[in-house]
Amino acid sequence: MVRSHQFTLAGCGAICLFSSVVALIRNVTEQLGPVGGAAMIYSVSAFILMLTVGLPKLSSFSRKYLLIGGLLFVSYEMCLALSLGMANDRLQAVEMGLINYLWPCLTVLIAVLFSRRSVSWLLYPSLLLSFFGVAWTVAGDSGLSWSGILENVQSNPLSYTLALSGALIWAVYCNVTRVMADGKNAITWFFSATAVALWLKYLFVNEPPMAFDLPVIRDLLLAGLAMGGGYALWNLGILRGNMVLLATLSYFVPVFSTFLSAQLLGLTLTATFWQGVVMVTIASVLCWWITREKTESVPVQEEQV
Repeated sequence: MVRSHQFTLAGCGAICLFSSVVALIRNVTEQLGPVGGAAMIYSVSAFILMLTVGLPKLSSFSRKYLLIGGLLFVSYEMCLALSLGMANDRLQAVEMGLINYLWPCLTVLIAVLFSRRSVSWLLYPSLLLSFFGVAWTVAGDSGLSWSGILENVQSNPLSYTLALSGALIWAVYCNVTRVMADGKNAITWFFSATAVALWLKYLFVNEPPMAFDLPVIRDLLLAGLAMGGGYALWNLGILRGNMVLLATLSYFVPVFSTFLSAQLLGLTLTATFWQGVVMVTIASVLCWWITREKTESVPVQEEQV
């Protein structure tokens, strides 16, 4: 029983680390550049995972899982990191983080569509609520209007596109890898591949040379630890801890992440912003609750940032 509690605490620690990732990635990319900073973060994270999770033999995984799962994972992580790093300012970066948390609802939607099982009609209003919450946040204090949303999106279409694409990609990853992974996890290899992909991209972008000092190194290590350490702790939690408790807490990550992002980035968020965050969180919980007993294909997946 004591050991079970320890593993559950490890899972809770992972949720805390994941909740800090948006702010930490933004902080590092402000100092080292969107692409260079992201490449450094994933390099550090991959190294931490090699030390904690290990580097399993590639032959132990199916080729389909490595190729398709790896491509989806790398694509998602690049979309997430670059959407945060390329945001116009810190507030917009937190918006990108909220858009990223559409993935639980999208995961449920894809699972239901492909399982061909009947599901309560309440699922679809819940899905709409999640997108409405994002729109409410993006529209800002001026009120919900298509012109206001369009104006904000047009101010940085690349970041918004990357954030939304990332949420969709991760939802596909969660559904696809469940079938192909055979209970195994190539997370260390996937993080390493993400780092390599970002370094290759760095070769073709025009970013100023990265300058390192003690504050930058500290922030980089914190970001790498939050990502790599978070995945390592999460694997322990879901394998040996209280899965029901961790599953429930994981759906509140948008609230935790927004709160920590505001604290770490020195932001004061408006009531409108928080209303959107709550809508997305409630929608995620509702989607999980509605489908948790009606379909076997929507359990909690390996957590992500």
